[in-house]
Amino acid sequence: MDERIEDLREKKARAREGGGEERIESQHEKGKMTARERIDYFLDEGTFNEIDQLRTHRSHNFGMEEKQLPGDGVVTGYGEVNGRTVFVFAHDFTVFGGSLGEVFAEKVCKVMDKAMEVGAPVIGLNDSAGARIQEGVDSLAGFGEIFRKNTEASGVIPQISAIMGPCAGGAVYSPALTDFIFMVKDTSHMFITGPDVIETVTGEEVTHDELGGATPHTTDSGVAHFAADDEEQALDDIKRLLSYLPQNNVEDPPRVEPWDDPERRPEALENIVPDQPRKPYDATNVVDEVVDEGSFFEVQAEFAKNIVVGFGRLDGRSVGIVANQPRVNAGTLDIESSEKAARFVRLCDSFNVPIVSFVDVPGFMPGTDQEHNGIIRHGAKLLYAYSEATVPLLTVITRKAYGGAYDVMASKHLGADVNYAWPTAEIAVMGPQGAVNVLYRDELAEADDPDELRDQLIEEYREEFANPYTAADRGYLDDVIEPKDTRARLVDDLEMLTTKRDSLPEKKHGNIPL
Repeated sequence: MDERIEDLREKKARAREGGGEERIESQHEKGKMTARERIDYFLDEGTFNEIDQLRTHRSHNFGMEEKQLPGDGVVTGYGEVNGRTVFVFAHDFTVFGGSLGEVFAEKVCKVMDKAMEVGAPVIGLNDSAGARIQEGVDSLAGFGEIFRKNTEASGVIPQISAIMGPCAGGAVYSPALTDFIFMVKDTSHMFITGPDVIETVTGEEVTHDELGGATPHTTDSGVAHFAADDEEQALDDIKRLLSYLPQNNVEDPPRVEPWDDPERRPEALENIVPDQPRKPYDATNVVDEVVDEGSFFEVQAEFAKNIVVGFGRLDGRSVGIVANQPRVNAGTLDIESSEKAARFVRLCDSFNVPIVSFVDVPGFMPGTDQEHNGIIRHGAKLLYAYSEATVPLLTVITRKAYGGAYDVMASKHLGADVNYAWPTAEIAVMGPQGAVNVLYRDELAEADDPDELRDQLIEEYREEFANPYTAADRGYLDDVIEPKDTRARLVDDLEMLTTKRDSLPEKKHGNIPL
């Protein structure tokens, strides 16, 4: 027995060594942690329970039978983050470059299956050379099995991907199917085809970072949600993100001990929105004043900046935030902002996170580029997302809501539970200037001083129509409130809505306009 125990200890020690000291040192020289170091940093101390530590590959191609290493290039198991169970898999780049083979895929799928069975989040720490060439189609089959597991888990448990190194070819589609993607500046990359192939096919010269680094994917493509300066920051941000999310789709998000006065009435809100209808302001200032102090955690902050999404808390309760951003393109909705907000709304709805929307939108972005690239179809995604949401929906119109964009932004007509407007709100088919140009075209053409007449008519239109009181009279708004009362009202409403139960007509699934 002693010999067998010693043999077991040696095997486990060998597994913990990964690809050996030389390769571990190479990983450190690149500014990267090893798979086990990442797990140790991420999980609560002493809580990691490893699964399938002693598994090795079954390939006998290209001399692989002589290179069997325990773990087969991926570390899998479960542990705790702030006392809550999570499942994790971490690619070990020191073993076969973290490449995926048959056994590697089986280990990942086992962890994902177990996460779904017990209802806990799964976090993938990606650092891989891609498919293991020596295993041929078995590697491709392994990717396919993981993709299917990602799809089955979608909307059931939170799935979070961290790109800690290379992620190329078919490997990118597993992270793309998850709820959130974190990247690390300078050391992580995602792309379908690398720079060498692109140069061969198109003649275009591009670096790894320019093609698929954290910056292009968080600012241009929208593929990634967060870009961290280093791996520690990425892992810390994942921990923070998990604090806003439930363990699964049948639980409510965790409520933390409140630290901010629920009755706080921030005077700063009285002066945030300028009197001039076209003067910009920062929507995040409104959000910060309303939610619990310091609780706003913005998502995709560098992508589609004309809309703001993220998480916050109201009296300790987790909420999702969607806000038009007047500082960027006047807060108009375009293709990218519609998709960004729609995906976030659906994420919140999947995991029972109430949604608070701050509306200041002049409409959809005009132009042939937007029309020809499908603004109608993409704008409908946001409309669809709000319409199918069954979580509590709370909406505040801070300044303007014109045309179809008024409807799309969580209006009462899409099923919002609580709709407020500030006294500065203008709700109309179009802005006063556009409306006057249409309604009084003939009068303006015949006027001696058309500019003076136009200004007069605009002011009359604004007083008569572009205000929140007609909508309140129709019941489309529940109340017109002073800005400083917003936080207290939303806190009370959220408390009232905690027992909301709503459902959609029975169906396999809808057909969102993808």
